[in-house]
Amino acid sequence: MTSVAQGFTKSLAMTVISEIGDKTFFAAAILAMRHPRRLVLSGCLAALIVMTILSAIVGWAAPNLISRTWTHHITTILFFGFGFWSLWDGFNDKGEAEELAEVEAKLDADWKANTGTSNGGSKDDDELKKLRRPFLSQLLSPILLKAFSITFFGEWGDKSQIATIGLAADENPFGVVLGGILGQALCTTAAVIGGKSLASQISEKIVALSGGVLFIIFGIQSFLSMVE
Repeated sequence: MTSVAQGFTKSLAMTVISEIGDKTFFAAAILAMRHPRRLVLSGCLAALIVMTILSAIVGWAAPNLISRTWTHHITTILFFGFGFWSLWDGFNDKGEAEELAEVEAKLDADWKANTGTSNGGSKDDDELKKLRRPFLSQLLSPILLKAFSITFFGEWGDKSQIATIGLAADENPFGVVLGGILGQALCTTAAVIGGKSLASQISEKIVALSGGVLFIIFGIQSFLSMVE
């Protein structure tokens, strides 16, 4: 397997496992129920693409600041650490319903603050007006910017971001970016199209355990490559 293909495969698998059932996944699903889906999808995807590219750049630059041997050791430790962390989360999961409710409560508070006492008819009219706006004006839509900011800051410092940095330091960063973007696109599109009904059916425990096993496999592979 070439370096690009290996980075792509690892990044795609890690991203899909990490992002399904994540808080930003729930946020995208709930936002898509209340706003035009294309604006929500555009905002969320833009944030995730920017975050993936930034993370890969940091990972790519790391070996130029620290020796490649040390970055490899750090990446191996991160994989094992995230693996056991995910397994711990899986076995001590507070429940996907509770996590979904937590995200929904935060968005509900923001929704009520913004809508005030508007009636249902005026809301529908507002949505139609937003859909009729020219494309360039929609780029500055409050909905798109809201989806972007919620997703970007929700992902900042997340396990998937740090894991992407580690992958880019150890694998081909171009492959890592491609795999990460594809994985983010698949998960976000599923969240936006599936909405809350899909989000409520996802077992975070299974996702966390699967992610833990995947991270540990990456850690073992990285460790074995050091001793070869």
